[in-house]
Amino acid sequence: MKKIGLLLAATVVGLMASGPQLAAAANVKVTPLGGQDGEFCRLDRAIMFEDPNGTRILYDAGMTVAGPTDPRLGKVDALLVSHMHFDHVGGKRNKAPNSGKCGKPDLSVSAIPNTNVVDIALAKKAKIVTGSEMPAFFASKLKALGGNPKDSMLARFGATTSVGGVKISTVPAIHSNGVHHALIGGDLGEALKASGLGGSVGPATGYILQFTNGLVVYLSGDTGITAEQDLVVNKFYHAKLAVMNIGDTYTTGPTEAAHVVNNMVKPASVIASHANEEATKGGKIIAGTKTEIFKKAVTVPVHIPLSGKVMEFNAAGVCVSGC
Repeated sequence: MKKIGLLLAATVVGLMASGPQLAAAANVKVTPLGGQDGEFCRLDRAIMFEDPNGTRILYDAGMTVAGPTDPRLGKVDALLVSHMHFDHVGGKRNKAPNSGKCGKPDLSVSAIPNTNVVDIALAKKAKIVTGSEMPAFFASKLKALGGNPKDSMLARFGATTSVGGVKISTVPAIHSNGVHHALIGGDLGEALKASGLGGSVGPATGYILQFTNGLVVYLSGDTGITAEQDLVVNKFYHAKLAVMNIGDTYTTGPTEAAHVVNNMVKPASVIASHANEEATKGGKIIAGTKTEIFKKAVTVPVHIPLSGKVMEFNAAGVCVSGC
């Protein structure tokens, strides 16, 4: 009986010791992959999400991810692209992590005509999940480079697909979505260049990610204010964490974005994104920036995406580590 008691005691102690690790394993890890470690910089778009089961999804790789050899990437299961503009799909990219400056990164490496997204997807054997007519564009690029065109997956508005247990849906974003003539190439690309036009692949999109721990995340993409942010993102999907673009001119500005967060999406917390400014210095928000205006206007916790700093969110959308 004494031995049984000792075994039971040891088991209880072991469970108590493993409690924090078990709890941590149920969180979604969110890692910004920006231009400068520890800062929120002008062209920062890319964010890596890691499900508790290990599935890793890269959102808008853009130009700050230094291609498929970027040591920060690790495993990538899927890439999401909100729209085809160079700062999101990556027509060019950083020479290396931390190259250049926060306000002026070194974008000396061209990814034309493939895009940074396609180069990463090929090297990592990852899926590209997009809406509108973007899947056909990416399928064509993958096929031309010897990849599998079926790795370009469709998720149109109202539909849901799944990668590694993570459910992925698209929601409307009000923004242009032209394809630069350099990505089209050939006579057609030259004709479009001469006419000042680009290709069209349908509307831009935002995303809803549903993770296996129950966390629902809204990725706004480049957008203005839309009715769907209330009717779909809030009332149907019940998003608890939002990644909200605040850059103004091209997307919602800081006050408009704050209105979306406070009165429409109503998440438990929000990550600022796409500020189009050198928003921090030494990891602290610079006074007078759009980022500061947004943070002051929002009524829920605002988390600043400092490059390389891992944040962890529980099912309720609350940051429990790294914030």
